[in-house]
Parts: sequence; C-alpha cells; structure tokens
Amino acid sequence: MYNRYYSSHCWTCCLCTEGQLVHTLPEGEAVCGVTSFAGKVYLLRDKDRDQVEVYDINTYHLLRSLTVAYTGQFMPTDMTLCEHYHCVYIGDLTGNCVHRLDVGLQGAVTRWDVNDYPHSLSVNAAHNVLVTCPFVHIIKEFSLHGDLLRKLKLFDTVIYPWHAIQTGSGQFIVCHGGRDDPVNRVCMMSDDGSHIVHSHGGQPGSDAGQYRCPHHLAVDDNQFVLVADLNNRRVTLLSPTLEYVRQVVSRDQLKDQPRRLYLDTQHRLLYVAVLRELIGSNAKGHVAVFSV
Repeated sequence: MYNRYYSSHCWTCCLCTEGQLVHTLPEGEAVCGVTSFAGKVYLLRDKDRDQVEVYDINTYHLLRSLTVAYTGQFMPTDMTLCEHYHCVYIGDLTGNCVHRLDVGLQGAVTRWDVNDYPHSLSVNAAHNVLVTCPFVHIIKEFSLHGDLLRKLKLFDTVIYPWHAIQTGSGQFIVCHGGRDDPVNRVCMMSDDGSHIVHSHGGQPGSDAGQYRCPHHLAVDDNQFVLVADLNNRRVTLLSPTLEYVRQVVSRDQLKDQPRRLYLDTQHRLLYVAVLRELIGSNAKGHVAVFSV
C-alpha cells in the first residue's frame, strides 16, 4: 500500500500527510465493527436485530440487513472478516461468545463460547480467529468451528490489551492501556509471547509519540500499522518496527472517538468507526471512509 525505502539506519514511507474523507456512512446506533467482502461493506451496529447492515462498496447504498441474534441481550463488541472461509466473526459481550456469520450462505449464523470478555477480534494467516480478552490479559485462538487451539498469556505490564493482530511472520501486535493506566502503547511481541520485540508509546498523553487509549489496529500488506487513538481522536501510522510516521487521520477530521478500523488495501480505503460521546442507549456512531 505504501512505498518504502530502507537503509541500514533509516526508512521513509511515502503517504499523504492525511487521508482524504470520501464518504460517511449514516449515523445511527453505535458502530462496533466494519469490514468488506465481494463488493459489499458490512457494518455492525449495537441494536436488538438487523445488527449487520450491508452496503454496496461503490455507491454506499444500503442493500439489506442481517440479524445475528434474536435476543435483546446481544451486545456486539467487534467484527472481523475471514476471506478464506467467506465469513465474518462477531464478538458478543453478553454471551461472552463469538458468532460466525457465513456471508456466502445467506447469512447462516453459528456461535461458540469464549468464556471471557471478547473485546476484539482478528484473523491470522492460518485462517483462525484471535480473540483479545483484556480482563485476563489473554489472546485466545479458535478454529473455524470454535475449537480452542491455544491461549497466549501476555505480560503483566501489558495492561488492558484492547486488540491484537498476528503478522505473517507470527509476531503479535498488541495495543493496550486505558485512561487511568500508567502505560499506553503499541507492542510487537514474539510468536510465543515471551518477549517484546518493539514498542511505541509509554506514559499517556497527546504528543506525537503518545496515546490516550490506543484502541484498535489495522496492518497493511507491507506491515505498516494503523492505530486508532481513542481519546486523542486520531489515527496514527507506525512503521513495521513501530516507529512513528505521521497522523493519517487527525482530530480535526474525526472530532469524535475512533472505535474500530478496517483497511481495504485493494481500494486504498480506510474505514473508521466513530463513536459520539453519549451515554448508554443514546450512544450514536457512524463510519468515516478515507482515501489513503
């Protein structure tokens, strides 16, 4: 996605200073996840039914809505796509479970238990789903059918991990730290979780090298990392070794909190799920689409 030039001492990444806003999907109930597949955009909202809205990727017209769960107790947390199996995975806080929505089979839904709070999801190169469980500092890996394959215990210093992505080389990129935590940062960890390879951030703050709740991640084909900085209301670009590059989306462009990211490398689009700071059932959200 980005052109890179490396030397033994430095690297350069060529990208516009800021992404350009090209569209905004409608405001409504809070958006908990967004992804795209086969010419369609899938948007997950926090509501009782018709939770997944399906839009045309070119016109952004609403095509249909899909219901994941028919119970009013459903509380979605995140959504991620598996292109290999033609499905999306959806985290559910109330049931502490994951729902699998088969987008190629007229919206067939299955589910399995996580037995912990499934805050965020991603899919690795083996086509397994990774569930980040912040309260217990664990990443759980599940198969397509919900078989628990392994649990990766994170360092005690990785306080409140929000989201984890496994790179093609097997390393994990994890963002962690809340409003009152002493450390807010992004870490690259070894494939067995035994040590931290690189990190960016530290004491929470609003400077270029700081975060105030780094909440969600996206990684491009060249291993550059995009970070949704929730309370600083911006999206930051890091190099493959987690060095600061620049802001891709600024506070002025967002105004509200970036809750989830999805990077469409084919169309060079960044989808940012934005949450307005309202309370409880009044929470509202939309998706801002940026050309990058």
